[in-house]
Amino acid sequence: MARFQTLQTGLPTVLPPDLRIYAVGDIHGRADLLDTLARRIEDERPSAPSETLTIFLGDYIDRGLQSATVVEWLSRGEFPTPFQALRGNHEEVLLRFLEDDSVLESWRKFGGMETLHSYGVDVSSVMRGKGYEEARRALVARLPAHHRRFMAETPLTARYGDYFFCHAGVKPGVPLDEQKADDLLWIREEFLSFRGSWEKMIVHGHTPVSEPDIQPNRINVDTGAFATSILTALVLEGDSRRMLFAGPA
Repeated sequence: MARFQTLQTGLPTVLPPDLRIYAVGDIHGRADLLDTLARRIEDERPSAPSETLTIFLGDYIDRGLQSATVVEWLSRGEFPTPFQALRGNHEEVLLRFLEDDSVLESWRKFGGMETLHSYGVDVSSVMRGKGYEEARRALVARLPAHHRRFMAETPLTARYGDYFFCHAGVKPGVPLDEQKADDLLWIREEFLSFRGSWEKMIVHGHTPVSEPDIQPNRINVDTGAFATSILTALVLEGDSRRMLFAGPA
């Protein structure tokens, strides 16, 4: 399935000439949807400008069942365009768990179980609230070095033209250059309810919505792929915007 939607908002925003950006929402272990989206983007290559870039907005793991596969593809650079993969809060939690088994007490409640299972870690004890250190050691042993390196090297933000890309959002009243990592990865209501403006249009994911949430100051493209089977990409080129949706045939 692929659908297209032309967008109009009141804020004039542009990219540099001859650049197209695909900003992709939270994948959450849905390798099948990532594959579909890749093929849709490949189909558009004949009409693409001289430079095309994909920006993944984070949360490649957890909730869905194919986290290890998603990370494998991205860590090997297997995508039709050059891309930048930003860090999501779920990657941040996994990286913390590799050093501290107590992280699993909360992580197992919002997707960590699926990620551990995708890497072949036995989660039977974890399901009963036990064996956290054993699960940590097992993941450390089973996590390929290039997967760990890929997640550890993910940046928090990207900027192109009049757009600022991050995972969760930004704290109102704080310049974009001074945003803290905790807000870029985790913020919700304070950011979502803010009606003022920033120096740039904010493109983000993190908070699932039934359809892309387009506001005068931000655009949310997390359409809950793990549950809805719809992965969304915001397509930016010049002063135009449209949505590309990938899902089951």
